[in-house]
Amino acid sequence: MPDIVDCVVDITETGRAIRAAGLRIIDEILVSYTELVANRAAYEDPVRRHAMEQVLTLLSGVLEARGKVLVKLNVAAERLDAVIGVLPAMKTPTVNELYGKAGYAVETVVPKNEINILIPALSDAGATDIIELPLSKIVH
Repeated sequence: MPDIVDCVVDITETGRAIRAAGLRIIDEILVSYTELVANRAAYEDPVRRHAMEQVLTLLSGVLEARGKVLVKLNVAAERLDAVIGVLPAMKTPTVNELYGKAGYAVETVVPKNEINILIPALSDAGATDIIELPLSKIVH
C-alpha cells in the first residue's frame, strides 16, 4: 500500500495491523467509545425495556470478555493444590474429577496478557493438557 498512497485514515483498536503493513501512526484524529441510547418512550414500555436490557447484557458480555481467555487443564490429584495456587480466577476455578479417578480437569478465566507466563508456571506445578481458548462473551 505505501506505493499507492501517501496517507491513510483508518479505524484501529491497537494499531498492530497498521504496523504489520509497514505503516506508522503519525497522529490520532479521534478516540471513540460505544454508547447504548434509548428513546424515552420506548424505555418506559416494560417489554421494550426488557429487550434493551437484553441487548445491554450481550454488549456488556463482549466488553467483559475482552482481554481474557479460558484456560483448561488436567492435573493429578496430588498436584491439584499446587496448580490451584498458581491460577488466578474470576471467582474460583471449576474443578471436575476425571473419569476413572485419573485426576482432575480444571478451568478458569484469566487475563490474556498473563497467559504466556501462566502456562509455563502451570506446567511446572504439574498441569498437563493445557488449552487456551478465546472468549467472546462473559455474562455475570
